[in-house]
Amino acid sequence: MPPNSNPFRPLLLRQTRLTATAMSTSVAVAAAVAGVGVYALYLRRSSAAQITGADAKSGSGKPIFGSFGFHSLRLHSTELINHNTKKLRFELPDPSQPSGLSLTSALLTVSFPSGRWLPVLRPYTPTNPLDEPGYVELMVKLYPGGKQSTHLHSLKPGDRLTVAPIKEIAWTPNKHAHVALIAGGAGITPMYQLTRGILSNPQDKTRITLVWGVNSDEDIFLGDEFAALEKQHPGRFKAVYVVSQPGAGSPHQKGYVTKQVLENAGLSAASEKNKDIKVLVCGPPPMEKALTGTKGWMGNATAGVLTELGYSPNQVHRF
Repeated sequence: MPPNSNPFRPLLLRQTRLTATAMSTSVAVAAAVAGVGVYALYLRRSSAAQITGADAKSGSGKPIFGSFGFHSLRLHSTELINHNTKKLRFELPDPSQPSGLSLTSALLTVSFPSGRWLPVLRPYTPTNPLDEPGYVELMVKLYPGGKQSTHLHSLKPGDRLTVAPIKEIAWTPNKHAHVALIAGGAGITPMYQLTRGILSNPQDKTRITLVWGVNSDEDIFLGDEFAALEKQHPGRFKAVYVVSQPGAGSPHQKGYVTKQVLENAGLSAASEKNKDIKVLVCGPPPMEKALTGTKGWMGNATAGVLTELGYSPNQVHRF
């Protein structure tokens, strides 16, 4: 089918404009659901040769995710990195080109588990260097009953996955002197992408404080990577771990991400060092609500921990 004959092209262009704004991932996904649902029919009616053929061309000279669009990627390999998280490495159609994704970008994954007619959509943040040519990697935590995570964990090398890029916030180097990254569980992946992106840019002097809350010590699956970044960038990057159920002899503090934990990590808005700070939050909904509060109905809004610490809404962004 010629590029301009796609009947859903106007809908996809509308989604491109939507995702170009600084909306949260959850809003972007909600805006895309209707479009992807219709576009799924197009995918169903397209032959496998049509879908994979367009993405199998190499030497195009252009990154695959340079603009919005759906693409089919072939799974190269899988690696179990802890008791419930897999690293999935997908091949890009042009092995000489990087993905074209920018900092704080995610991939909207689209699948049809167990022969479903309607697609399952979930966003995942790539964790390999964005300038690495030929590949994109996703770290996927398996959730009990999770439709997409179960499907992705079942994939074998050679299987294919349909994805589309989602832009999060537009990161500008040195716009903020300090950035606080507060993550829960698998919400660490966008924080890891951003941390490594900032620290690998010699022009970006932003200071980073990371607070990561997990269930067990084994859930700190990027601990070695963060330790290496701390060693390479002393005084600029600090990682704090909070474990709700630590093992015997655990070096990490027990509990949850609370006001006191954030204060102890140096993240009070009253601190002189935090006058120019941006706070980014990504984690399970209960954690995010506790941190950012709720708008509520009929005036029943609740203030979150970050408000209690002195942060204004425009200083906080939820992935």
